[in-house]
Amino acid sequence: MTRSVYVTGIDRGDGRQIVELGVMELLTRQVDRVGVFRPLVHDGPDRLFELLRARYRLAQDPATVYGLGYEEASALQAEQGTDELVSALVDRFHRVARDYDVVLVLGTDYAETQFPDELALNARLANEFGAAVIPVVGGRKQSAESVLAETRNAFRAYDGLGCDVLAMVTNRVAREDRDEIAARLADRLPVPCWVVPDEPALSAPTVSQIVHALGAKVVLGDDSGLARDTMDFVFGGAMLPNLLAALTPGCLVVTPGDRADLVIGALAAHSAGTPPIAGVLLTLDEVPGEAILTLAARLAPGTPVLSVPANSFPTAERLFSLEGKLNAATPRKAETALGLFERYVDTTALSSRVSAPSGDRVTPMMFEHQLLEQARGRLRRVVLPEGTEERVLHAAEVLLRRGVCELILLGPIEQIRKKAADLGIDLGDSTLIDPATSELRDSFAEKYAALRAHRGVTVELAYDVVSDVNYFGTLMVQEGLADGMVSGSAHSTAATIRPAFEIIKTTPGASIVSSVFFMCLADKVLVYGDCAVNPAPDAEQLADIAVQSAETAARFGVEPRIAMLSYSTGTSGSGADVDKVRRATELVRERRPDLKIEGPIQYDAAVEPSVAATKLPGSEVAGQASVLIFPDLNTGNNTYKAVQRSAGAIAVGPVLQGLRKPVNDLSRGALVQDIVNTVAITAIQAQQSPAEEASAP
Repeated sequence: MTRSVYVTGIDRGDGRQIVELGVMELLTRQVDRVGVFRPLVHDGPDRLFELLRARYRLAQDPATVYGLGYEEASALQAEQGTDELVSALVDRFHRVARDYDVVLVLGTDYAETQFPDELALNARLANEFGAAVIPVVGGRKQSAESVLAETRNAFRAYDGLGCDVLAMVTNRVAREDRDEIAARLADRLPVPCWVVPDEPALSAPTVSQIVHALGAKVVLGDDSGLARDTMDFVFGGAMLPNLLAALTPGCLVVTPGDRADLVIGALAAHSAGTPPIAGVLLTLDEVPGEAILTLAARLAPGTPVLSVPANSFPTAERLFSLEGKLNAATPRKAETALGLFERYVDTTALSSRVSAPSGDRVTPMMFEHQLLEQARGRLRRVVLPEGTEERVLHAAEVLLRRGVCELILLGPIEQIRKKAADLGIDLGDSTLIDPATSELRDSFAEKYAALRAHRGVTVELAYDVVSDVNYFGTLMVQEGLADGMVSGSAHSTAATIRPAFEIIKTTPGASIVSSVFFMCLADKVLVYGDCAVNPAPDAEQLADIAVQSAETAARFGVEPRIAMLSYSTGTSGSGADVDKVRRATELVRERRPDLKIEGPIQYDAAVEPSVAATKLPGSEVAGQASVLIFPDLNTGNNTYKAVQRSAGAIAVGPVLQGLRKPVNDLSRGALVQDIVNTVAITAIQAQQSPAEEASAP
């Protein structure tokens, strides 16, 4: 039977979209097919469903998501009674439920409805749907005592109406009260109750939302600037020094359009990062001349400058009534919301309480969720040498908002800050270091010179070498100042991994460094090695690659069943290439008799059960291989790219293995999500200490 989760509330303004998004994230980690159902809907676009559909690539027909409109439901209840209304909604719910493993139900929103007891209606629907309930209580601008009372009363209300209350979430409480409320609720309810503090960035409107709400004209700015959160409003009418003193991070400067001095001053402050602002809003339908606008665009490229016809007072009234909303156009707010949910809600405990059916299918999204969750388990510090690259900065923001790891960004510090400010990116608590001016440069030069003295490297030469961001980052990893490094979005593979070969070197017992790709197919994850590093490995090296790849697979939740690939299966062929694979297979069996391995074997026999039944009947690997080892780089690299492009697989990697400490390379065409995934993988690799690594079988 379908297991459903019904997220509901007791009143407006509880911010439950955070919980709905967080629960959706949990469900999509566990199962492939997740449906969404909203019993009652207002006219107009459903912002949350559009966000869920875009973020989780939902294939569900939007027409099936909704039960009835509020007006239609109210009329039905008035004419035929509550039983008929509930019956109609139950029927529509089951049309969704029969097609999905689990359904997330979005409860009514208590906004401009005509139902006398909306809480009771939500409770009854949850019971009729057979859904467990997560009530959300809003605590914004309330005292701790009031929040405590409302939370206990909400539990009693839903429990008293026969609901299966899965857990309680108290949301948007004052940060200073959060710990006290959590402690006092911990022993007063029979179900878990998680307390989430208010996050100003979530209720802050984006500049784009302000444009839409005010009908403003965009004079300057790009999409990245319009996506910035507006954290404050500063109204400019005084002299420039007074305005500059009033600026706050993320503020929108509101000033008459004829005050060119304030426009240029605010944008110059933004350019210097003191502080970065959201943009400038010009009133009175006045816009500075072309020369001023050209200067403004050069001072702060991408920073929005807007214009409205009204004066400052009515503009202020409308601005102060705006509140940010989660929707498909605000992906950064979604990352903030998920980061908040995952920090304050015990997602492991909640997952265990949701009895969603599980299976062997692992979709690309489920694998990506698994990476982030595993990385969060034990936070590690990862250094990103390409700190001025736009994609790296966007990835850094996602990683920080989701709490995946701690970050160090390398590069000219003011350049990083300016680039981040132009993109509207908050780098939070990340550490910024300029290798050229860092106090570590002298000691790193001495260490590198000592390591490479046999190559004639002097301290003077080393001083120049270690100013390179990849060498500097690698030395940070070697010296324990960072746990891992990810580079390559703007550097070649050689430039990324050569420092690691010279400085970090291989683990004990490993003859080479190799790589794997995680190939995320529609319903499973395969591990391909080596597709990026070793052109023509011999039998001993191929055996090393197989063992390393099996260990990497196991670390990331893929049960290793190794297929040593060749153009021949079993004893059907001979020749130097086949003999090399056969010898490598024997070596792996000698070194690691615990590993399941088959070789030589052709690709089709390795992954297709029907072919395996003919060519290698009785094999515990054939037809179900999960780790596929290619005989050379030419075969491996072409195969992974063919599968990636032809089968629509997501290729995560290359992931380097065999180094004492983790360093990973990016494709120069890497997308933001590719960088996020690779950093998460690097953090997971770093979670195993060198001592544990050395003692691993």
